[in-house]
Amino acid sequence: MSKRAASNTSATGKKDMQGVAYLSSPEEMKRFLEFPYTHYADDPNWVPPLKMQQKDLLDKDKNPFFNNADAAFFLAYHNGKPAGRIAAIHNRAYNESNKVNYGFFGFFECIDNQLVADLLFRIVRDWLKERGCTRVVGPMNPGMLDEIGILVDGFEHKPAIMMPYSKKWYDSLLKKGGFKKEMDLFSYRVTEKTVTLDRLNRAVDIIMKRNPGLTIRPVNLKRFDEEVNAIHHIYNKAWEKNWGSYHISIEELRHLAKDLKLIIDTDIAHVAEIKGKPVAFSIALPDYNQVFSKMDGTLFPTGLFKLLWHKRKINAIRTALMGVLPEFQGRGIDALLTRESIVKGLDKGYQSAELGWLLESNPDILRVAEKVGGSKVKTYRIYAQELS
Repeated sequence: MSKRAASNTSATGKKDMQGVAYLSSPEEMKRFLEFPYTHYADDPNWVPPLKMQQKDLLDKDKNPFFNNADAAFFLAYHNGKPAGRIAAIHNRAYNESNKVNYGFFGFFECIDNQLVADLLFRIVRDWLKERGCTRVVGPMNPGMLDEIGILVDGFEHKPAIMMPYSKKWYDSLLKKGGFKKEMDLFSYRVTEKTVTLDRLNRAVDIIMKRNPGLTIRPVNLKRFDEEVNAIHHIYNKAWEKNWGSYHISIEELRHLAKDLKLIIDTDIAHVAEIKGKPVAFSIALPDYNQVFSKMDGTLFPTGLFKLLWHKRKINAIRTALMGVLPEFQGRGIDALLTRESIVKGLDKGYQSAELGWLLESNPDILRVAEKVGGSKVKTYRIYAQELS
């Protein structure tokens, strides 16, 4: 049963009152999951994710993120109707890696009402304070391998696969709720008209000479477990000094890779090796959001046919994951991997590529995006608040 976690009227827990309910039962979690589908029903740029994937993401028994994390889920009511949702997240993996005790919030959605938003923020702060957290950061949905951030610029564009979309008023709700900007994340778009292939091609020889024995090969799905292990090692090493990083478990990456294996195109997903040793990777994906935008979040009874029919028409890709071992960074390997996915993508009929998200604090990767002909099209924001 749900219980009233915070209210501006009373603590009865009845749905005709205003407040925030703590969710525990499968029926309540279903309402939490389904809230965005009504919240964005009139927004043509929102892309409904697959409900089965969202259910798996929220399931503490199935999602290995929760092997070293805990979360509580809350649904806000206003005038007797669901009006917002949020999750409070205690990511022990992050805290162990960074020697802190931070909390996180995620899955934030809300009507344009500061009172409702403040109730959601308050219950998250209270839940995290009970666990000794000194700071709250977010949104993380729920971790760094998932969708993160609030869209603050680029609302005219549909989100690419595995990227969030937000209502325009979220930035204001968060700022008025006491949150401040922590970090901006950018997405750059390269099209067949803007890509600077001549410049990229001239750089290939220079990069190859700088890295003797360097080869770029497609991800090998026949050696899937080996590939995941190699990517796991590179990812954690590559990201360990970047903002927001923490040790990602092999179980988390395998869980994500299992889903990506169903949609990956090996012509645009690559591993860089030097003398046969994997030193970097880049995983670009066909933008299946072009298909999901024509569905309602369900596969049955007709969604599967729509998926099979419309996936043939996908004409864009997104670079979702990339990493270079620290000792090989700054040597142009990331640029070579980006070039490979773009060139191979153009050969297959993909007309544009989205590079992101990219940290505003990582000028090297931003320069790569600009050098290949990319222009910034979206900005996502992470927020933070001290818990004193």
